[in-house]
Amino acid sequence: MARPDKAAAVAEITEQFRGSSAVMLTEYRGLSVAQLKQLRRSLAGTASYAVVKNTLTAIAAKEAGLDNLEDELSGPTAIAFVTGEPVDAAKALRDFAKANPQLVIKAGVLEGSKLSAEDVTKLAELESRDVLLGKAAGAMKAALFQAAYLFTAPATQAARTIEALREKQAAEA
Repeated sequence: MARPDKAAAVAEITEQFRGSSAVMLTEYRGLSVAQLKQLRRSLAGTASYAVVKNTLTAIAAKEAGLDNLEDELSGPTAIAFVTGEPVDAAKALRDFAKANPQLVIKAGVLEGSKLSAEDVTKLAELESRDVLLGKAAGAMKAALFQAAYLFTAPATQAARTIEALREKQAAEA
């Protein structure tokens, strides 16, 4: 490859690093083109999946401020540049790796922090953002309902006590 081509490729990979909310590195050795196409489809909407050259990727990662990826850039490497929810992309990679053991998740980067393969798997086990937000909203609603009940309970109890006293006075008279 000529030098301008390499510079353009590094610039493109650097932009992908900068535009991604997370990055997940995989080894794709042994996967067919059809399987890679299927993986790209499963990641559609949440990530783009690209086979990269390790040396150019190492340079691009340094330019993007990700110095901690050099150790993982060995062997055939492909990167999932996550633009959507990192949890969804991690789930798609994990599910594909279960069905196709040739795909090996090597590492990842989330918000500047390096993730090991185990961390990516743990990320995949999390529930999606929408589910977590729904659970948080439900918990807040339950807490508010409980607080409202506690505030109205003394007034209700006082009203019942007064009514019982009235009935007692009416029965005595």
